[in-house]
Amino acid sequence: MANLKQIRQRIKSAKNIQQITRAMKLVAAARLRKATDRVMEARPYSDKLREIMVSLAGAGELPEHPLMEKREVKRVALVMIAADRGLAGSYNTNLLRKGGDFLRSLETEKVMLAVGRKANQFFSKRGINVVYAHSVPSAGARYEDALVLGEKVKELYTSGEVDAVYICYSKFYSAIRQVPQVVQLLPIEAPDVEESHGSTDYQFEPNADEVLNTLLPRYFMGLVWQALMEATASEHGARMSAMTSATDNAGKMIQNLTLKANRERQANITKEILEVVGGAEALNG
Repeated sequence: MANLKQIRQRIKSAKNIQQITRAMKLVAAARLRKATDRVMEARPYSDKLREIMVSLAGAGELPEHPLMEKREVKRVALVMIAADRGLAGSYNTNLLRKGGDFLRSLETEKVMLAVGRKANQFFSKRGINVVYAHSVPSAGARYEDALVLGEKVKELYTSGEVDAVYICYSKFYSAIRQVPQVVQLLPIEAPDVEESHGSTDYQFEPNADEVLNTLLPRYFMGLVWQALMEATASEHGARMSAMTSATDNAGKMIQNLTLKANRERQANITKEILEVVGGAEALNG
């Protein structure tokens, strides 16, 4: 059984850990608030771009574009968005499992673009060819990160190095709910025309080709940027929840250890009193 000195040392260690987890919780909460605002502000823009794509699809056959070119799929690229750090509960584990399951389901050659050190470290050790690795700041992804990643993905696809690109990220719903998902990034497929409402008699100015050449790169970058923002909000939400649980558990541990220390101290005092009484009785005898 641990003595009083050991119990007090464990209480001190638990308090130090609690201070760290509480600080991480507060930092994650502040970053989550900013990330959530960015996600909510970007979603209407993404939805409007999709509406325009639906409208174009409803106007008839879309003109050819490199980002919409379909070919026989011989090589697939997966953009894996995970975190640079741990201490985020099951956030990274769920994402890596989702990405791993998807890769195992493929019967073609596959390569990976890893965003976040956790994804790069995990899949590199398992024989996956990571052709591109990118780290994001601890505060979260920036638009510059989306531009760099988007250009690399487009370069791989338009050069013919890969025939399809998918992206795996965690969609943000709340601080306690983030759902990993895999969606197709390239080739861009026209949304279901059934989503279109109203007339489909459109006139393009200056012409359909120029409208598509302007719209598609923005639509593609919107998908990449939205995925990075969703992943950032999900990571901060998961980390805040994990650090909240860790802080609460440290508090319970401190409480239990304090009770144990008090009982041990009282037992020691009682033992010393009994020894004094026993000694006095021996002298009197």
